[in-house]
Amino acid sequence: MQYHFKGHLLPIFLGLLICLLISSPVQARLEVGDEVPNYVRSDITGFDFHGQDLSKSSIAGSVARDANFSDVDLHGTVLTLSDLKGSNLQGVNLTDTLSDRVNFQKTDLRNAVLTNMIASGSSFAGARIEGADFTYAVLDSDDIKNLCKIAEGTNPITGVSTKESLECSEQGDSYKPAMPGR
Repeated sequence: MQYHFKGHLLPIFLGLLICLLISSPVQARLEVGDEVPNYVRSDITGFDFHGQDLSKSSIAGSVARDANFSDVDLHGTVLTLSDLKGSNLQGVNLTDTLSDRVNFQKTDLRNAVLTNMIASGSSFAGARIEGADFTYAVLDSDDIKNLCKIAEGTNPITGVSTKESLECSEQGDSYKPAMPGR
């Protein structure tokens, strides 16, 4: 198959092609009226989302290793089965997220707000959590025990200490489970 371009269409076609090839990467910014971003089963390794509003989006099943989610609003987001190993989540808002079976290994969660987060089956091995607020978060008991061993600091946004938010007891690595009405 052979294509023929009339003399004046070829420069336009080539100009459009060059524009597409050299254009800069699209930044994921949520503006008023925009659709909620969807990164389901995407490879967003190394992406830089710093300071963006990705609230109520979905990152389920995604590989987002070494990504920058610092100071990102992710409240109400679905992160189920995502791999965030080594990512920067410093100051992130993970309030009301479904974060079950997520790989949070070696992530930076300093000063993050993780209130009401469901993170059962997730791994936090090697994570930095100074100043993180886990108030009412649903975590596995082993994760709570391990996180209590390294918990320190106070969240600058909520004013809640990390130990208090994890309900760590004063007796070493044990913890006090949350009981409504107590």
